[in-house]
Amino acid sequence: MNRLTLLLVAALASNVGAADPAPRPFPVPDAEVARYTAFRAAGPIEVDGRLDEESWRRAPRSPRFVDMVTGRPVVHDTHAAVVWDDEALYVGFWVEEPMVEAKLTNKGAAIYRENDVEVFIAGRDAYYEFEMNALGTIYEVFFIWKEAYDRGGYAAEPTLSMSHPRTAHFDGLQFSPHPRGRRVACLGWEFPGIRKGVFVDGSLNKNDDRDRGWTAELAFPWQGMKWLAAGDGRALPPRDGDDWRIDFSRFNHYRESLHPDDDKWGDSGGWVWSKHGIRDSHVPEVFPHVEFSTREVPAGQAAVPAPVPAASR
Repeated sequence: MNRLTLLLVAALASNVGAADPAPRPFPVPDAEVARYTAFRAAGPIEVDGRLDEESWRRAPRSPRFVDMVTGRPVVHDTHAAVVWDDEALYVGFWVEEPMVEAKLTNKGAAIYRENDVEVFIAGRDAYYEFEMNALGTIYEVFFIWKEAYDRGGYAAEPTLSMSHPRTAHFDGLQFSPHPRGRRVACLGWEFPGIRKGVFVDGSLNKNDDRDRGWTAELAFPWQGMKWLAAGDGRALPPRDGDDWRIDFSRFNHYRESLHPDDDKWGDSGGWVWSKHGIRDSHVPEVFPHVEFSTREVPAGQAAVPAPVPAASR
């Protein structure tokens, strides 16, 4: 999860010193990272936040999200799913939330200061961060590994240039230093053609009643992923069997109360599809593996979650 203040502080810092004698191990072994098959959509998708197309009814949904650090169950239900077509990658979120709140309305505002959903899409030499609140307000950053920046030709894009006023160096959060070193954080880059929709099942910013939650629907056009694909020349749209790393999460500004026998972590406030083992969204090596299939999303195959029992809410 990105913090603008940390980015600006990192821009003033120098990370000079001898290299680690051995690469730092990642917080979760690859064998424990979630794997998912993304099927082709069964028809057109209207990105309105309602997730009511046949494709979403059929698409396999993720397991219930878990705590980012510990992998333990969390208090509210969250699931995500992915489908795609020749135009775009589509992501859906189902978010249980008893009091849906969102106040920030300006694009680029610090959405991480509110409850949000987040998607990180990784290429070989870069990754993209997307955050959105229940008003549909977004925050986005494009990160490039510094050691790949020059050879990848990223400076040819003005909003990725080191001379851009909203470009800074970033050393990571809790998992720092990363074996690949620093990133170039490009806060001036905007994903071309992105579409988004939110539906609130309840009453936004009205906390004298109980809401059921909200759903988010996102479309990331393949044409906008040119710079994500630049590092390894991956196909856009993907070919059958292509494996991408994509992270799906929600962050909350409340915590489930600690049980007396719980350890110091408790509820980290970050809930994810596949645990990270650390409170840091900037480790692509722990993002779920998403394998693309050219098969249409099969009928009757969706892993539709059962409702959360009232006693556990």
